[in-house]
Amino acid sequence: MSTVRYGLIGYGKVAHVHAKAIRAAADSTLVAVWGRDREKSAAFAKTWDILPFTDIGQMVDEGRVDALIITTPHPLHKEHTIAALEAGAHVLVEKPMALTVSDCTAMIECANRVGKKLSVVSQRRWLPASRRIKTAIEAGKIGKPMIAQVTMLGWRDEEYYNSDPWRGKWDLEGGGVLINQAPHQLDLLHWFLGPVKEVYAQWDNVNHPYIEVEDTAVATVRFESGAMASILVSNSQKPGIYAKVHVHGSAAYSVGVQTDGGAMFIAGRSSVLEPPVNDLWTVEGEQHLLKVWEGEDTAFFNTIDPVSYFFTRQIEAFSKAILTDTIPPSPGEEGRETVKLIEGMYRSQREGSPIRY
Repeated sequence: MSTVRYGLIGYGKVAHVHAKAIRAAADSTLVAVWGRDREKSAAFAKTWDILPFTDIGQMVDEGRVDALIITTPHPLHKEHTIAALEAGAHVLVEKPMALTVSDCTAMIECANRVGKKLSVVSQRRWLPASRRIKTAIEAGKIGKPMIAQVTMLGWRDEEYYNSDPWRGKWDLEGGGVLINQAPHQLDLLHWFLGPVKEVYAQWDNVNHPYIEVEDTAVATVRFESGAMASILVSNSQKPGIYAKVHVHGSAAYSVGVQTDGGAMFIAGRSSVLEPPVNDLWTVEGEQHLLKVWEGEDTAFFNTIDPVSYFFTRQIEAFSKAILTDTIPPSPGEEGRETVKLIEGMYRSQREGSPIRY
């Protein structure tokens, strides 16, 4: 095999982003799409000149599919991932990996049993600003990472929640801001600080009376490393402000990334408005680099499609892992850590106590 043949599970808004990203990715080609609605599947397939299917096993066999990307709503991720794995395909599943830690574990165990690779979409790990933080932490530049903050202040209006029938409902979406908008910043948090040990949280619906789920959540987290973090995420600020992840180390130095600025990106409705940049960097002798990097990252941002580019980088990395039989970036075990944070926050308020893993 010299090229990984991809299929898509789902034909919604983000599936079009993945289709474009696959087309641009090295060693990757898009060949098929699956969906329960035959007409919608056929329409998507016509747009991208690929084959439509309504049976996953048939798609893998007849389409000679090597890997499937799961783009369906979150409550369906476990079902579709396991079906894809058992059909013989490697799987890259959209965030969040699943609704519960136990679902994630079942997916990981299935991948191990059938000998296929399982990875979770985490395209913000490929932001130059995010990678600088990871490199700095691994090099010991801030000492041991001990304190972190995630702040995500965004907005979703009634039109957004009406755009798909599953949005804003506990049984169809599985939650609100925590399950849908926050996973990318939560992914960076544990990528920087390591496995999650304990979560304590409160959440509420502040100003979205037309949805069932939460639009705001706050939490404190303890990691196995001993590090602590605070989390504030909300969809209650018009028109949307920013999303940031900051890490403070034992050497008294701090590093940070603003992953999103202006209004938050919404697949199919908006673009990425501002370049992701390092907004905090106090490492001795490197403080001046903030302006240098801001200029570099802004110039780079203006040369790419900021919506699909970082998806392409992750798809390329997943293809490389398949072709070289190595562990892909953001494997299932790391995707499960994000779900620990999300599930822990939901459970913490419902049970009235910290959730320990």
